[in-house]
Amino acid sequence: MQIAAGLFVLELAVPMMGGIDVIHPTLLLDQHGAVLVDTGYPGVFPLIRKAMEQHHAAVQDLHTIIITHQDIDHIGSLPTIRQESPQKLNVLANELEKPYIQGDKLLIKITPETIDKAVASLPADTSPEWRKAFRSTLENPPKGEVTGLLADGQQLPYAGGLTVIETPGHTPGHISLYHTPSKTLIAADALVIVDGQLLGPVPEYCVNYEQALQSVKKLTAFDIETVICYHGGVYRNNVNHRMAEIAADL
Repeated sequence: MQIAAGLFVLELAVPMMGGIDVIHPTLLLDQHGAVLVDTGYPGVFPLIRKAMEQHHAAVQDLHTIIITHQDIDHIGSLPTIRQESPQKLNVLANELEKPYIQGDKLLIKITPETIDKAVASLPADTSPEWRKAFRSTLENPPKGEVTGLLADGQQLPYAGGLTVIETPGHTPGHISLYHTPSKTLIAADALVIVDGQLLGPVPEYCVNYEQALQSVKKLTAFDIETVICYHGGVYRNNVNHRMAEIAADL
């Protein structure tokens, strides 16, 4: 889906644990090439490539990947994209997320307990081989070198201009991005859309829920016409008013 000139949402329907999880990476295009915001789960590179091609972009056009945070559904296909790219990619993230993305530290939300719970939640007819592979992926998550760091307020030149917004809480170094020309917030997981309604952060998915709430209040300082949520898609219904409602209710 095209949001504005040079700004696209990739809708990826990913088979996951007996169901379908629809995620929404963002693609930015300009005369210098392509920038991808987040890389989906492990194994979704073919879906990303196909979605990019629908917007007349190819993997060889990519020069930069922005990772909003360390969760496996955001970093999962980073190693594959780097391997498939004919050029060395810039990989940008917040300093607090860097050691997790690179594999220097274990992902915060992946513990022996959460791995056991995730494996136990697989459908009963899941084959032993697939269960083993699923556990192995969680125990050895994808990783990739971060080549540049992003900080709050930093201006990026892509597709007319992006502002980096530190929105911690979901993870310690979670970031969102504001596309200035279109007044679009790329929220990542700072916000979600459920049944067409824009909502605040989900407590059980936050490492620091109070911090996540403060991040939502911080976002109300921006003039926003469109929100892209990684989980939920696109919201355009009087966004500033809805953001104020969410902040007031927190």
